[in-house]
Amino acid sequence: MTFLRSIRLGLAAKLAVAVIVSTAAFFTSFGFVNLGVERRQSEGLMVQAADRVADIILRSTRYDMMRHDRDALYNVLQEVGSEPGIQRIRIFNRDGHIMFSTEAREIDTTVDKSAEACYGCHAQSQPLTRLNRPDRARPFWDKQGHHLIAVIRPITNAPECSSAACHVHDAGQRVLGVVDAQLSLAPVDAQIAQNQASLGWFLLGGIVLGSGLAVAFIWIVVYRPVKELIDGTHRVRAGDLNYRLPVRSDDELGDLAAGFNKMTTEVAGVQAKIEEQVRRKTAEIERIHRTLLSSEKMASIGKLAATVAHEINNPLFGILTYARLVERGVLKSDIPNRNEMAEQLQTIERESKRCGELVKNLLTFSRQKPSEREPNDLNTIVGHAVLLVKHKLEMQNIELVESFAEGLPPVDCDANQMQQVALVLMVNASEAMPSGGRLEVITELDADTGEAALCVKDTGYGIPAEVLPRIFDPFFTTKEDQNRTGLGLAVAHSIVEQHGGEIRVNSTPGQGTEFRVALPLSAAATAATK
Repeated sequence: MTFLRSIRLGLAAKLAVAVIVSTAAFFTSFGFVNLGVERRQSEGLMVQAADRVADIILRSTRYDMMRHDRDALYNVLQEVGSEPGIQRIRIFNRDGHIMFSTEAREIDTTVDKSAEACYGCHAQSQPLTRLNRPDRARPFWDKQGHHLIAVIRPITNAPECSSAACHVHDAGQRVLGVVDAQLSLAPVDAQIAQNQASLGWFLLGGIVLGSGLAVAFIWIVVYRPVKELIDGTHRVRAGDLNYRLPVRSDDELGDLAAGFNKMTTEVAGVQAKIEEQVRRKTAEIERIHRTLLSSEKMASIGKLAATVAHEINNPLFGILTYARLVERGVLKSDIPNRNEMAEQLQTIERESKRCGELVKNLLTFSRQKPSEREPNDLNTIVGHAVLLVKHKLEMQNIELVESFAEGLPPVDCDANQMQQVALVLMVNASEAMPSGGRLEVITELDADTGEAALCVKDTGYGIPAEVLPRIFDPFFTTKEDQNRTGLGLAVAHSIVEQHGGEIRVNSTPGQGTEFRVALPLSAAATAATK
């Protein structure tokens, strides 16, 4: 039982088993009914044949009975009884005394009235002469195991019988005797057995063929679509939302396949939207995370810078002051090597100034005040920055290309801080082209994100891929000039992040670099664009 319960039958298998069982039951029932009808028809034919034999015997022996010619009567019975299929013929009187028989040993004996052959006469309430043909015939098995059918035919008392000179019967006696003809049913049984065997093979072939056709029909119409639906469900569950079922029919299974395809299409669309939202949220979270890390790093560096600047600013100022005083005194005196000493003092003064500039930048970096944002025209801000570097670009033989978008909506920003960002990007670009080149300054509106953008492109030597992740780190620089502090891009990045914008860089070594600054539009401009 446990093994049987562990066997899982699919829908198509259940349908196939049901069809096979019902087909087998139908053909088996049909076979039994057909065999029964055939047997009854054969027995009916045998009854008719036996009745005709008895009638022939009665008519053939009537004259001999009238003449009381026992030898002629016996010869007639022997001749008729020798016909194939006739087992025995007997004539006995109304008392059951056998007067004539094809079996000589039975003559002058009395029949057993309770025997199978006598049942039709003595077990019925009706007189013998009124028995119907089926009641006058009865199939039975004799003691030798032969299957026989016995037909009794009454010998009625005719007027010539009661008035004959040889033997006179009472005119009131209706039945004088009985003709008993027994025919063998062996040919009928053999024919029925042969027909039964043929019918059995026919039924077996019908069951196999019908079941095979039914199983093939179920396989094509039911199993294959259901199997495809199950496979499609498994593939969709595994994440393959592009899988579609073939619609092979116009019935319920076809509707189910079409509905499955529609469902997967809708689910794929919803998943695509969710994935897009997840990507946007992930990018936003990453940007916020980078901003927080940068802000935290900038805050830590700012505190350190403020502390360091505060600690060394006063000593540096003293060194610079006393170096100038000593230099003046040395130049006015007549001491030997005064020019050499003055040159060394100038070196001290120059290096002290450089340290002072570094301290000043550190203080500027650490004391960035909150931006005072208001709606501003980005084209105007960038234009002012271009004017400040235009002369420098001309001296370096750098071609300047300006492309400002017309009708650019205002952005919420601190104009001074954004001008500082533009200056940093353009100055860095010019320094990347010491032998001349091309500088493009572009403003545009990004229709996809609804942001205003500033693009600064140069044709300089580019930034190596291993350096790109660090260009916005404070104090990081690749320039050989010792006066560089490495704070320009860090300050620009901090300003853009404070404005809720984003700064990206794309660089190919040997071909140039592009910085892109994206800034959100003002609230009024955003509402107007919707």
